[in-house]
Amino acid sequence: MLDLFTPDGVVSSPLYGERSARDFYLTLFADTAASTLTLRQILISPAAAAPTLAFWFDFDWTLADGTPAPFTVVDVAELDPDGRIRHLHIIYDTYPIRSLWDQQQRAGTAPTR
Repeated sequence: MLDLFTPDGVVSSPLYGERSARDFYLTLFADTAASTLTLRQILISPAAAAPTLAFWFDFDWTLADGTPAPFTVVDVAELDPDGRIRHLHIIYDTYPIRSLWDQQQRAGTAPTR
């Protein structure tokens, strides 16, 4: 996963905030029992200065404690000239899953940050 990012790649997430790609994925994987992504659409902006991709998909997420927390999301990836992700912006409404995620964090099911 990290090979998709530049060495200083960043992820901005509604639940986890802005983190290095490495820290984000280590934390996300620790908080996840299972997940399935169902792609809806890929959008491409070929602007020469900053090529950008957007991935619209359904994320069937199961938290580490076994709680289902599915949602629909758009990831916007700003790419470097070599096609690696410099900054990934994750966009979705956290309202339907925020209380489930908060509960897992308080219970200590996932590693403490």
